[in-house]
Order: sequence, then C-alpha cells, then structure tokens
Amino acid sequence: MKLRGLRWWIVALLFGAAVLNYVDRQTLSALAPTIQADLKMDDHDYANVVNIFLVAYTIAYLISGRVSDLMGTRAGMTLFVVWWSVANMLTAAATGVRSLGFYRFLLGFGEAGVWPAASKAVSEWFLPRERALAIGIYTMGATIGATLAPYFVIPLATHNYDLLAPWISDILGHGHGWRIAFILTGAAGLVWLVPWLALYRRPSENSLITSEELTMISEAAEKEDEATSGEKAWTWSQVFAFRGTWLLLLGRLISDPVWYFYQFWFAKYLSSDRHVPQDQLTITWVIYAAAGVGSLAGGWISGNLVKRGASPASSRMWVMLACALLMPVSPFIAKAANLDFSIALASITVIASLAWLINISSLVVDIVPKHSLGTVFSVVAAGSTIGGIVMNTLVAAMVSGPSAKVPGFLDHAVQTVFGWLLHLVQGAGYIQWFWIMAFLHPTAWLLLKFGRIEKY
Repeated sequence: MKLRGLRWWIVALLFGAAVLNYVDRQTLSALAPTIQADLKMDDHDYANVVNIFLVAYTIAYLISGRVSDLMGTRAGMTLFVVWWSVANMLTAAATGVRSLGFYRFLLGFGEAGVWPAASKAVSEWFLPRERALAIGIYTMGATIGATLAPYFVIPLATHNYDLLAPWISDILGHGHGWRIAFILTGAAGLVWLVPWLALYRRPSENSLITSEELTMISEAAEKEDEATSGEKAWTWSQVFAFRGTWLLLLGRLISDPVWYFYQFWFAKYLSSDRHVPQDQLTITWVIYAAAGVGSLAGGWISGNLVKRGASPASSRMWVMLACALLMPVSPFIAKAANLDFSIALASITVIASLAWLINISSLVVDIVPKHSLGTVFSVVAAGSTIGGIVMNTLVAAMVSGPSAKVPGFLDHAVQTVFGWLLHLVQGAGYIQWFWIMAFLHPTAWLLLKFGRIEKY
C-alpha cells in the first residue's frame, strides 16, 4: 500500500508528538496553584522546579541532537518519547519540592529531544520552500497541546474520584486528582509510538512512499547535497567555530524567554494579579490558540516569500522584523484595566513570538548541512533554555521578593551571576517584566541582522 503525500502524514505525527510534549509540560503549570498548596511550595519553589526542568532541558539539548544524528530520526524520536512519557507518569509520586524537581528533571531530559529530531525529519522529507510551513505545523502542535492541557488536566485533577472509584484515593493518597492527571497524560505518549514506528522511515527506505513523491524529494536532496558532497559530520569544535551557531544561539537566548513566560507564568499572573480562580484558568486557551496562529502564519508567509524569489534566509528575516515590531505592545497587557483587552494584547505578542520562533528555527535548517543539523539545532536551542532559566529567576524575584527559605544550589548559582539584577527588580511585580519583553525581539533581530546571518 502507498500513501499519497506521505511527508504530510509524517508532519502530522510530529504535530501529535508536539501536542503530547506540551500537554505533559503544561500539566504542572495548569495545576500549579493546587500542587503548590498540596506540597507547601511558594513561588520561589515553583520557579526552582521549573528551572530544574530547564537545566535538564539545556543539558539534553546539547546531546539530543547528536543522539538524533547518530541513531537516526526514527530511533531517536522513539527514545525521547518513551523517556519523557514515563517521567511524566512518575511525577505522580512526588511528595515535596525535591521529589517534584527530580521528576521534572527527568521530564526535561527527555522532552528536549523532540525538537532536533523533528527538524531532522523535516530536512529529510521536505523541500526548502515547504520547511518553514512544516516546522510551523508541528510547532503548532506545541501550542495546541498547551491549549488543551488545562481542559484535560484541570477536570482530571478536580474530579470527585471518591464517588466513582474510591480505590484511586487509597492507592495514590493525598492529591490523587492531580496525580492521575500526570499518569494519564504520560501514558498517551506511549500510545503515539504505534503509528510512529509503523510509518516512519527515511524516504529512500520507506515502502509506503509513492514514486512521484520519492522522485521529488530525491531531486531536491541531490541539489542540496552537491554543496556538501564528501563532507563529514562536524566535530564539536567545528560546531562551535561556526559563527552562525553563536548568532542563532544568542538570538534564541534573548527572544525565547517571552514564550517561556507565557507557558510557565501567565496563568499565575492571571491568578494573582487578575484574580482569575483555578477553575477559570482555562481562559489561557486563547493565548495558546494565538500561538498556533503564529506558528502557521510565520511558516506560511516566509514560504510564500521563498516562492516569489526571496532567498530562504532573507524571507525568514523579513517575517522576524515584522514580529519584532509588534512586541512593544507588551507593557499595555499589564496596564489594561479590562481582562479581555489584556488577553487580546497578549495574544498579539504571542502570535508574533511564535511566528518569530518558527522562522529562527527555519534559519538553522536553511544554513546548516544535513549531516550536522541535529547537533547545531540542539546547541542553538540550548540558548533558548538558558534564557528561560534567567527569565524564571527574574520573574520570581519580581513577583515575590526575597525568599525566606534556605537557598538551593540554583539560587546560589544565579545569585553569583545575576545577584545585582535580582536585587534591583525584587518586588517590582509583573509590570517590569512586561516592559522588558517589549525590547527582547527587536534586540535579537538587530543582533542577527548586523551579524549577517543571511550570508551563511
């Protein structure tokens, strides 16, 4: 049996993996008020748990791309999905900050791998003019996962299981509702593996691909391979000697904290500053739906510019400039008196942020040879998580001031580097972070432009 347009079936699977990835990630964010109360965690504890997740994510990024390059896309993706799904299920066993942090570390160590593996899949299956759209589609899966997470996990966490199945509370004990949410969302990833293992092979090895699609992909691949014919995969020293690696790493380090804020803190902002109760935090679906729009729009627009004759790198930069020019509306999100207007403004910045993310991710695929794409992508993405760690620490200081608890190792590490800045922003509230977000993308765009990223 042959499947027409098999590459779009492949991107649908990548979309599904991204949905599950973000459902598992956002389960903690969606249930943060409940879990913090049950485990007696303050906002500094919450920030540290998120940072532990991001530390693992950073470490995993640095090696998962190389794992994908060595194992291949099919085996690499299988390893990552199994790892993070089991880790999410294990989170149900958390009894305090330390155990919760440990399980989230395991989750982060597995979740990072989906992105370099997905980028390799796109490079193997898609033509250059289609790649931004393909990346936009599977990245939209992340935003759909974040959108769906509250609707799945909040009802799971708040359901009265004592009436339906009293044995559940006997087994899982205190907080059994949110513990079930982690178990079921994690198990869904294991189900996803069935179609992945059935469908995914490289085009030349896949018995399900039509001859027409194989010819089209092979001809495009031959043109690209001419430029790198005979080259071997880059060593680590070559990866770090490539100036484009550093430009893209810094670009994501500066700009990605905006999207991390909306993932990890926006629901808490609505709860604390806008007084939205836990059962109404499903309103965040609007933000994640906007992220999905940004993912698709960013890929579609740059793809159309390529069709009209623009070079892939130039098309990405034009779209990213438009996105950067939208970000200065951020301070008005916190200043708006009306909640609906505030969320509408936030949606604009999220659309811009995700359209930017699609195109900066596409730049990696555009300028890096296939033989080293996974490795370079993972190094660049590590800059993203470092930016997220800095953001978490800054926002925690802004919204809660100094912690009364004994500082952990992450607190000591961040204090050593950013102590002066944390002292400066302590107790300033969310408004200061909304001001900072106004300038991050414009700064990153100028860095990439003057670094001449389009010339690589």
